[in-house]
Amino acid sequence: MLILLLLSLFLRGKVAFWVLVGMPVAFMGGIAMMPVLGVTLNLISLFAFILVLGIVVDDAIVTGENIYKRLEKGDSPVRAAIVGTQEIAVPVTFGVLTTVAAFIPLLVVEGLRGKLFAQIPLIVIPVLLFSLVESKLILPAHLKHVKVRGDLDSDHSWPVRAQRKISRWLDESTRRMYAPALGWSMRRPYLALSGFVAVALLLFSWTIGGHLRFIFFPRIQSEVAVANLTMPPGTPFETTAAGIDRIMAVAEALREEYVDPQTGDSVILDIMGRVGSLAGAAGQSNVGRVLFEIVKPEDRTYDVTSSELVRAWRKAIGQIPGARELSFRAEIGRGGAPIDVQISAPEFEELRPVALSVRERLRGYPGVFDITDNFEDGKEEVKLRLKPAAELLGLTLDDLARQVRQAFYGFEVQRIQRGREEVRVFVRYPEKDRRTLASLETMRIRTTTGTEVPFSEVADAEFGRGFAQIRRVDRSRTINITADVDKESADVEAIKRDLTAHLDGLLADYPRVRYTLEGEAREQRESFRSIGIGILFVLFVIYALLAIPFKSYVQPLIVMSVIPFGVAGAMLGHIIMGMSLSIMSVMGMLALSGVVVNDSLVLVDFVNRSRQAGRPLREAVYEAGLARLRPVLLTSLTTFAGLTPLLLEKSTQAQFLIPMAVSLGFGILFATAITLLLIPINYLILEDARGLLGRSSAGAGKEGEPATARG
Repeated sequence: MLILLLLSLFLRGKVAFWVLVGMPVAFMGGIAMMPVLGVTLNLISLFAFILVLGIVVDDAIVTGENIYKRLEKGDSPVRAAIVGTQEIAVPVTFGVLTTVAAFIPLLVVEGLRGKLFAQIPLIVIPVLLFSLVESKLILPAHLKHVKVRGDLDSDHSWPVRAQRKISRWLDESTRRMYAPALGWSMRRPYLALSGFVAVALLLFSWTIGGHLRFIFFPRIQSEVAVANLTMPPGTPFETTAAGIDRIMAVAEALREEYVDPQTGDSVILDIMGRVGSLAGAAGQSNVGRVLFEIVKPEDRTYDVTSSELVRAWRKAIGQIPGARELSFRAEIGRGGAPIDVQISAPEFEELRPVALSVRERLRGYPGVFDITDNFEDGKEEVKLRLKPAAELLGLTLDDLARQVRQAFYGFEVQRIQRGREEVRVFVRYPEKDRRTLASLETMRIRTTTGTEVPFSEVADAEFGRGFAQIRRVDRSRTINITADVDKESADVEAIKRDLTAHLDGLLADYPRVRYTLEGEAREQRESFRSIGIGILFVLFVIYALLAIPFKSYVQPLIVMSVIPFGVAGAMLGHIIMGMSLSIMSVMGMLALSGVVVNDSLVLVDFVNRSRQAGRPLREAVYEAGLARLRPVLLTSLTTFAGLTPLLLEKSTQAQFLIPMAVSLGFGILFATAITLLLIPINYLILEDARGLLGRSSAGAGKEGEPATARG
């Protein structure tokens, strides 16, 4: 509806209608390709349709507006449709291709969420290609039937009269505001360019200085809060159940506390507790979890967030006696712990002091909580250690362990078949000698020569706990220390930098210990590695695509000069919306690089065609800005309008997608305002540089005959 309103305000009614008709046609083409590309209807694919909503009409707007101009000049309907389409066919086609190229890198983003992101280009690219076919082959056939009526307002109905008034207002504003600004900039191109660069540098500096924070994946509040309880291995079911009952009792108290006084409804709906089941662990008596459902944010009348509920829940519960771990979650899209330090070494003894130091360091950071590690003590056991005398007798630890096991557990010497059952016969110490571990001290160990020696002469026995699980990475034993972070109040990137510096100094005393940052940090490394390659790919492809219609190696740089300003506009949009940058913001900027060059491409193409027709340079540049103002402005406004409902969406599912829409929408607006002045300025500066180089070459040729001959 917003796009239809904008089209109706700035285009003739029938032109706006036929331009809008191209949208469902392109969408149906995209839907038809979904089974072929393996895409389903889901949250991400529907977001992709919203994302492309305003972009898909850009080529139709430029084509339709140009055809109508030919009709106003008096061309026959068929000639206006053919010539009007041909005039802008090349820039519009390559404009769509650059947009397609900008979305291609999203297909190969690495990391846990890469497959989710890949669904966006699988929707956007087919829709754009179908829109290109529709605007070049179907739209002109419709517009050839459009009639151009008289100039008198009395000849038209009131909607047409209103649209004509808006059109005249736009033309008048162009003459009064844009034309003088364009003329001033063209007279002082270097001064104007310096001003634009200063604004962009200010926005980039604001981000680099840390005033605009970066959060790899923002914490999106979930509609379900979860508390996970882990007790030591071997804890009785009843003990764990008592802890779960306490957690559920606090949740019930919260449900009674957070009630809307007007409606009497609680923000907490249902509560469920379970003992013996946890993510990745089922049928264990030492684990349990409690969940409660929260009213959706868009339906919530009580002013409280999921994070605030979880903080109150955690504070009211306090410490569970004997609990090994108690963690809380109320977020969606979690790909790993925000802080996850993996340390590795050949032996566990080297890992324990490092793990304790890291945990102590994490406790000192504000906003860091749920600090834990995956090292689990097993059950109590007797650990055997050889004495030096054992080595002289040829005994090994394997010999010692085997004889102790056979003495207390038994050695299988025979199997007897009794009917359908098999009976195993073991030889071991009598029961009275197996009741206490004191018997171990009096046990006799047989050496390789057959002689027997007392156990106490060749070995020591000590009590301790074994390992519940031994984790290895690249043949080294590992421990992962994880922690959660309140991303709204704490700077995760600053914490990781400080923690890395601490580990670098700490491991100087432990030369065999190594560390890596896992969890979200690892996914961030993988994602940015693929995005970095994608940026280089996009810039190269855009440059190559622009060089084809321009037949120039330099003019594509004029068009691409607007890309940094689009990125700066995306950063400004995040500042206006009060949002931090995220991985989705970066992906939006990547897609923006292809969309933002479309308007510049049409402008430069118009200037080139005017110069080929024999017009002077400055006149061609000036007329290009005035003539293309309406389609440039309209394509940008429709793109932003298509994203506006998403920008204002309050539902939980849409929150992690909004940063991409912010980058694309505000980047387009900011870049458009810059494009209308920057492209003419850069065109003039390029021609000045060509003239300067030409004079330098001519001067060099006059100084010597060889240079003249080569020329």
